[in-house]
Amino acid sequence: MGEFGLIQRVTARYPQGPLVELGPGDDAAVLRAPDGRVVATADMLVEGRHFRTDWSSAYDVGRKAAAQNLADVVAMGARPTALLIGFGAPAGLDVAWADGLSDGLRDECALLGASIVGGDTVRSPTLTVAVTALGDLGGAPPLTRSGARPGDVVAVRGRIGWAATGLAALLASSAASGPFVEAHRRPEPPYTAGGEARALGATSLVDISDGLVQDLGHIARASAVRLDLAAERVPLDPGVTLEDALTGGDDHAFAGTFPADAALPPEWRVIGEVGAGRPGSVTVDDQVVDRGGWDHFGA
Repeated sequence: MGEFGLIQRVTARYPQGPLVELGPGDDAAVLRAPDGRVVATADMLVEGRHFRTDWSSAYDVGRKAAAQNLADVVAMGARPTALLIGFGAPAGLDVAWADGLSDGLRDECALLGASIVGGDTVRSPTLTVAVTALGDLGGAPPLTRSGARPGDVVAVRGRIGWAATGLAALLASSAASGPFVEAHRRPEPPYTAGGEARALGATSLVDISDGLVQDLGHIARASAVRLDLAAERVPLDPGVTLEDALTGGDDHAFAGTFPADAALPPEWRVIGEVGAGRPGSVTVDDQVVDRGGWDHFGA
């Protein structure tokens, strides 16, 4: 099919939203930015590191690639507007795989009305998907990691530990199945969390991609506070261990801090408080936790 035949094939699968003035097909896309600011983030998935083709379909990989980037935009309190896709693949790849990937990207974006407006393709010995996501703040300030204050409560929204439980099952048997395995293949971020957190007065917010403790550590360091979690308050769905809930990544749930008097609905589960001593640390039952979470260049 060749590079340009592939580009024409996949871009024909992408509808364009109302903010897109010029979509795929030129040197660059043109989007309207009603807020005057653009939220931007990027992430990559590499075969053998983030997914395996014997575990996940191309469609699953597309949904996952879009979800992890859309969740980062939502964590800033923004509305995702567009994605740019970089795709590296062996020359002999079956075009059906590219079709499945494209459909997965498109369908995840459709949940939020975001458009896929362009990208790049390259010959590569390893399947690689690189995504850049853009978003709009709608005139509001971003929700950052640096606003947590002593006296706030810590709360989570979404399922945690599911993807890690599914990964463990797949490592034990490639024939494993069930909801945890599906959670590893295709995360389901609660995309309404950003708007909810803003309306509830959140002082900080983060996407849980590398593990609850590790990502809360980003808030603790950026805000120069201590986050104290209570193990008994960490939500554990049946079949999920506390260890996986604390350190497992790829669920793309959300964690944030809120004023103590915030009227949090049951979807936001309070798991701890913000303290002033030992800034930058996260404790569980008064013990500092410095383990777990994903680090691509860690030991």
